[in-house]
Amino acid sequence: MLKKFGLEDSKRIKTPMSSETKLTQDKDGESVDDTKYQGMVGILLYLTACRLDIMLSVCLCACFQEDPKSSHLEVVKRIFRYIKGTTHLRLWCPKEAGVDTIVYADFDHAGDYVGRICTSGVCTFMGCCLTSWSSNKQTALAIFPSEAEYVSARKACQPALWMKQALVDYDIKLDDVPILCHNKGGIDLRTPLSIPVPNI
Repeated sequence: MLKKFGLEDSKRIKTPMSSETKLTQDKDGESVDDTKYQGMVGILLYLTACRLDIMLSVCLCACFQEDPKSSHLEVVKRIFRYIKGTTHLRLWCPKEAGVDTIVYADFDHAGDYVGRICTSGVCTFMGCCLTSWSSNKQTALAIFPSEAEYVSARKACQPALWMKQALVDYDIKLDDVPILCHNKGGIDLRTPLSIPVPNI
C-alpha cells in the first residue's frame, strides 16, 4: 500500500491528523490528480473497517475527492505515515470480557468548516471490547449544542438496540443498555418533561 503511492520511505508519525489542521475547500490551493487522491482515500476508507483510529481523519479527507488540493493530499499522506508507524496496533477482544454493553455518544458542534454541520461519533463496547464505531455528519442542522447531542444520542440507540437483539439469538438477555454522553442539555431533552401543576 505504501509502496503503491511511493511512501515506503516516509517518516513514521504518531497521530493521523494534527489538532491544528482545519480542512477547507482551499479554492486558491494547488489542484492535485483527483484519480490518485481518490485511490488513496479509497484504500484508507477500506482500512477504517478495522482501524477506528483513522476513521474521522479519513472521512474528513473523503469530503474533498471532487476537487482535491495539495493541502488535502498532505493530510492523506500524513495518515499513511501514521499507519506505517502503528502497524502493531490491534483490536483486543479477550474471551473473558463479558457481555455488558455500553454505548458512548459524542458530537462536534458545527465542526465542519465547509458546511458548518455537526458530526456525531458513536462507540459501542461489549465488556472491554470495542465492537462497533461510527462517525457521521448529522443530516439535521443543529442551532444549539444540546440539539446536536440529542441527535448523536439518538444515533447511539441503533447499535444499542442491534446489540441487544443480536445477543437474544444466543439466549443472552441484556437489561437496558446505557448510552453515555456529556452534555446536560442533550440529556434533559431525552428525559420526559415533568411540569409542575400549580395549586389554584
